[in-house]
Amino acid sequence: MCIRSGELVIILGVRKYFKIRIFRSLRFRITLLLILAGIIPGIITKTVILKNYEKLAVDMRTAEIQNQCTILCNQLSTADYLQRVTSESIQLELTQISNIYNGRIMVIDDGFHIVEDTYHIDSGKTIVSEDVIRCFQNERTSHYDAENRYIEVTLPIMDSEAKNVQGVVLISISTDTIADNKAMLSGKANLVLAMAGLLLIVLAFFSGLLIVRPFKRITRSIGAVTEGYEDDYLKEYSYTETRMLSEAFNKMLGRMKVLSDSRNEFVSNVSHELKTPLASMKVLSDSLLCQQDVPIELYQEFMNDLSQEIERESKIIDDLLALVKLDKTASGMNIRAENINALVERILKRLRPIAAANNIEMIFESFRPVNAEVDEVKLTLAISNLVENAIKYNKENGWVHVSLNADHKVFYVEVADSGVGIDKENQAHIFERFYRVDKSHSREIGGTGLGLSIARSAVVMHRGAIKVFSQPGEGTTFTVRIPLKYVV
Repeated sequence: MCIRSGELVIILGVRKYFKIRIFRSLRFRITLLLILAGIIPGIITKTVILKNYEKLAVDMRTAEIQNQCTILCNQLSTADYLQRVTSESIQLELTQISNIYNGRIMVIDDGFHIVEDTYHIDSGKTIVSEDVIRCFQNERTSHYDAENRYIEVTLPIMDSEAKNVQGVVLISISTDTIADNKAMLSGKANLVLAMAGLLLIVLAFFSGLLIVRPFKRITRSIGAVTEGYEDDYLKEYSYTETRMLSEAFNKMLGRMKVLSDSRNEFVSNVSHELKTPLASMKVLSDSLLCQQDVPIELYQEFMNDLSQEIERESKIIDDLLALVKLDKTASGMNIRAENINALVERILKRLRPIAAANNIEMIFESFRPVNAEVDEVKLTLAISNLVENAIKYNKENGWVHVSLNADHKVFYVEVADSGVGIDKENQAHIFERFYRVDKSHSREIGGTGLGLSIARSAVVMHRGAIKVFSQPGEGTTFTVRIPLKYVV
């Protein structure tokens, strides 16, 4: 069977796709976690049990051999076997123990000579080993070799007075039965683990289905919202996590609805604000076109009105562009160290003619020199709008008081006026776009309803805050607080 390169690429791509999808699946991860949570403890338990069985079996066999050898050593000492005294009963005992335990027994005298070897291989030879030497020092030894499957035990043969070591009995026995029993237990344990693993796979699969079912319902609900069913709130409270997710999603959905309503209202307000000057210009131009031999005075009056409407339209567009720029991220900030005292004085110098034209007294009070890291253009826009509003919405022969102060962290700009003031109901909305407290008065003075929104956006971009304090008929005070060091 030959597979072309293009087919191979498709096959590998499909395999990679399913591999990624499977491993990213929450159900797969939960199933795998449950399986591992059941199998790993089982494997650890099996290993511990087998180790403990092996140790216990070896210890019991060693103790049993030591007991038999202790009896044998006493018999060898009593019969003076090391003095080459032949004893058929001793010989029979050695052979019997060797056969019972499937092992080899060697009797060694104090010259390290092998007096008896039940295998009849090394009889008469000399043996020198660490265990034999230690045994001649009246120290019993035992050694288990798991790799070669044998236990080796040495016991001293004492003299009749139990004071001196006359010889050593060295016995080596096979542990094949222990290994066979261990292998049998391991096989049974593997069978149990396999059955438990299969059961766990089935349980984990169905548990995974149950666990991820609420998340599937959440996915369907989110899909419904993305398709336009914005009234569908999540109400999935099966688990703590799904409840938290539902609450977070519902909060986000509520915020999206508020933003959507705000956007629609903004578009409606923009359309209305732009349409009003255009409608006025249309009426004025139609009036001129419908009349013949229009007097020059009337023509000039209409053209002056048209110019004012065009200027008003331009003002609205400029404010909208300023808002768009302020809505951008802080990456558009041109932060530099500025002398705030000089900055405020430049702003007031530009606005003093407007104040004088309205017979408004303007006062600037600076408590200390202030230098801060700000965007000069955006901060100028904010302070200019606050002062200009204070002038426009003031009383006749009123005043505007601007003060500048600072502490070790922030500087404060306060703009107070003697105007008509703002009631508490309207104070919560004055920073909204196109919002006007007195729409009729705003029309007369040419306001767009964007000034305070622009000021607030500029202040917020400096990581600052703006607050308003006002009482109807007693004037208004705006307080701007901006950090001396710009925080990214």
